Amino acid sequence: MAADPSVSLSSCNTLRLAAIAQWFAQVESLASLQALLQWGSARELQVLPLGEGSNVVLQEHLPGLVINIAMKGIVLQRDDGRQVRLRVAAGENWHKFVSWCTERGYYGLENLALIPGSVGAAPVQNIGAYGVEVADRIVGVQAIDIQTSEVVYLSADDCQFSYRSSIFKQKGGRSLIITAVDFKLNRDASVNTSYPTLKAALHKFKPSHRDVFEAVIKVRSQRLPDPSQTPNVGSFFKNPLVTSTAAERLRTQFPLLPQYETDSNMMKLSAAWMIDDLGWRGKEVDGVAVSEAHSLVLVNLAATSSVAVLSLAEAIQQSVLQKFGVELVIEPEVLGVSGDSVK
Repeated sequence: MAADPSVSLSSCNTLRLAAIAQWFAQVESLASLQALLQWGSARELQVLPLGEGSNVVLQEHLPGLVINIAMKGIVLQRDDGRQVRLRVAAGENWHKFVSWCTERGYYGLENLALIPGSVGAAPVQNIGAYGVEVADRIVGVQAIDIQTSEVVYLSADDCQFSYRSSIFKQKGGRSLIITAVDFKLNRDASVNTSYPTLKAALHKFKPSHRDVFEAVIKVRSQRLPDPSQTPNVGSFFKNPLVTSTAAERLRTQFPLLPQYETDSNMMKLSAAWMIDDLGWRGKEVDGVAVSEAHSLVLVNLAATSSVAVLSLAEAIQQSVLQKFGVELVIEPEVLGVSGDSVK
């Protein structure tokens, strides 16, 4: 199997940024992926897997071999009447998968409805929303080692999940391409309505899982722009985690800044509140704007390259650091090299 040279990726990322892959191919099976990796290895090409491009900022040039993971399929591996285990191919659309589960009475992912992207990308970022993280429901991950083309399996513990991160974002996991994810879901479980925004959207005394699923869709649709209509990658900044000492200092200086307890000893701060407080909401710079609907979202109105997006993000980071002494970390992964870096 061979790849195509000099392929435009503007339609392969939800920010709709202009980018060119040195080599590009789409794979729909393990065998074709292994063959492609061997093809790339023979040419000493670095390999970059790409799903739906909903959590990446593509710079102008992507050297090496870009592989679009398009494997499909959902397999019911186990059903004991109370809990099911599913193996889901990495190329399945995340929201369609969550909808599929909800329709069949497989519960546990409904709070993660309408998150853009593929199933294979979900563990990488450990996607989370409205009180739930995907790590809560993952049994393990099947992947292929880029260096050896061998299939490997990582348990949930092996994945080293943390807030918006996993081993796949670290040095130890960057040589792996996720090909399938195993989930454990319940047929009968209590709903999670702990998140205040979600609780406010639910007006029933005892909401069902379907009610939660539909409420999440409604809330997300109101707060986050549709990437197919307004190019964006969802939340551009992570909510920062700080020590209890730092949290106390900030509470004294900025008593209205929302703070949330976490499972660790750290406190989570609202990045959106800090960005709003600095007056960034709705501002546009060089064709990129902070969304009027949600200040964590940067929308691409007219920019064609990553430069404008990253420049605005850096300006926001600097202003937050200057006023609050807090470092904001961007959520999407920046891939490739800028035009100025290419000789």
